[in-house]
Amino acid sequence: MKALVYHGPGQQAWEDVPDPTVQEPTDCVVKVETTTICGTDLHIMKGDVPTVTDGRILGHEGVGTITAVGSAVGNFAVGDRVIISCITSCGTCSYCRKGLPSHCQTVGGIGWILGHLIDGVQAEYVRIPYADTSLYHLPAGVTDEQGLFVSDILPTGYEIGVRDGGVKPGDVVAVIGTGPVGLAAIMTAGLHGASRVIAVDLDDNRLDLARSVFGATHTVNSGTDGWADTVRGLTDGLGVDVAIEAVGLPTTFGAALSIIRPGGQVANVGVHGTSVDLPVNEKWSDNIRISMGLVNAVTGDMLLKMIAEGKLPVDRLATHRFRLDQIVDAYDTFGHAARTKALKVVMTA
Repeated sequence: MKALVYHGPGQQAWEDVPDPTVQEPTDCVVKVETTTICGTDLHIMKGDVPTVTDGRILGHEGVGTITAVGSAVGNFAVGDRVIISCITSCGTCSYCRKGLPSHCQTVGGIGWILGHLIDGVQAEYVRIPYADTSLYHLPAGVTDEQGLFVSDILPTGYEIGVRDGGVKPGDVVAVIGTGPVGLAAIMTAGLHGASRVIAVDLDDNRLDLARSVFGATHTVNSGTDGWADTVRGLTDGLGVDVAIEAVGLPTTFGAALSIIRPGGQVANVGVHGTSVDLPVNEKWSDNIRISMGLVNAVTGDMLLKMIAEGKLPVDRLATHRFRLDQIVDAYDTFGHAARTKALKVVMTA
């Protein structure tokens, strides 16, 4: 088969590799029909994730059809159309049982193994370990593209940003960064009753989309003088209840700290390649909380129901489409999103 293979920072190729096979009784093999590129893949290509080694097939988001199943798989059969979760989990270890499959001990202590520690989904076929607890059936009424975004970005924005960020009815929420994950947080903040959702970004095009399509009630361009005062002016003057950082840069983490009210919470969703400063000497007396983490992808069934009912406009995240064999071009488009105005690029077989 063909696959997108990583060969070190800045090096990748669409090339021939061996077909995957069922290796364990709990495995499935899935023919990949729709996939995408994650911001984490760009971090890998920059060399920010040294655990990804030369020869690894990238990608952890996909939709496809099962072509082979192991003898212990009970929930799926050949021919089933499925959504591949970015988190692989055994479902039985202590972390899986407490709702933290992102730290599944059976698969090595981290649930994100596809395109990281084992070969991923940017390929014609992929092997999925622990298929019964690492796949979703694609429901009727949900398109391939809509289902694709349940693999990772929608649960990431919701679980790590909104749910774990402690958003509650009446809260004023600011989302810093209106890339795909930030937009996922914006469109799901209403599920927890946020009264105002303020989108913060440097890109006016993305800010317009955040408000016109994805549910932001207000937008603020953080490149303007006094932007933080503008955000505070949309509250009672004290700052937002929850600030969701969805970029992964020291400046955006600092921006989140600058607009949080006493007793509020900063939810860090962005993947950081470098350390950030935490001014504890200034913030210790504000009684703020800071949360962060890797998505557990345990809310997929609920999110799929919301999508099927038209409550979450995830299909609008797809801005560019390619054939799977054009994936190198897709990386170029996604990697230059400021120029191409890309949100998510979608590749189909």
